[in-house]
Amino acid sequence: MRKIVGGILGATAIFALGFSAFADDGSVTVSNPAAWDGIRKEAFGTRDILDGSGKISLEAPKRAEDAATVPITIRLPAGFAGEVKTLTVVIDQNPAPLVGTFKFGEAAGSGERELATRVRVDQYSDIRAIAETADGKLYMTTVFVKASGGCSAPASKDAEEAAKTMGKMHIKTAAGKANDGSELAQVMLKHPNTSGMAMDQLTHAYPPARFIQKLSVTTGGKIVFTMEGGISISENPNFRFTYKGNPADVMDVTAEDSAGTQFTGHSTPGQS
Repeated sequence: MRKIVGGILGATAIFALGFSAFADDGSVTVSNPAAWDGIRKEAFGTRDILDGSGKISLEAPKRAEDAATVPITIRLPAGFAGEVKTLTVVIDQNPAPLVGTFKFGEAAGSGERELATRVRVDQYSDIRAIAETADGKLYMTTVFVKASGGCSAPASKDAEEAAKTMGKMHIKTAAGKANDGSELAQVMLKHPNTSGMAMDQLTHAYPPARFIQKLSVTTGGKIVFTMEGGISISENPNFRFTYKGNPADVMDVTAEDSAGTQFTGHSTPGQS
């Protein structure tokens, strides 16, 4: 799994697999299944992956306005959500296909589960959400997104400016309610999440990849989720999620990037 998270080594081979098929009207219909075959073998071996229809809802724009910040939302229905221990998000045609693996803890709850973030999409691609339940079964759902250039898009700020705020967090424990009334929280983290593929517009050099590799969210001393991520998560990572807890409790967030730098943040009781 870690090989795919990093994805920079061997990215050329994966990237070369990509192509899109076109219908008679010129619209894109499917992406290259060979890319997913390789990713699946690396991440899940020969394990069966079941149809996730009715169990996993994955929302993404059919055509993204900005390929570097494509919003995705994953929802798991009450009951099934409580069985899900791990959620993996994959973008087939990205140089580093594995967006992240999320492991849920006690504070994730068993009600309706929602997780939203923003991702980079490098070319027209399937995006997949794969849930693993406590009994070891895998379920998957897929959406197709038309976007290109997200992994090589220039940063919104120059490196010196971004460094000044790197690691700063804003944590909201009362960010709304899910459809079943569950609490929603939001974690916003300042970090360039450099892909290693974006040219510096001043120097024409390619800054090395530096991205949030690990993230942990707890409330009341209980884990909501942990994440292992890669370059496919957008600049300034943003996560919106359901949890089981009291919004008045302090929510603690720790993060570590691929350079080994650690960041911490805490919600302020009484503030949303």
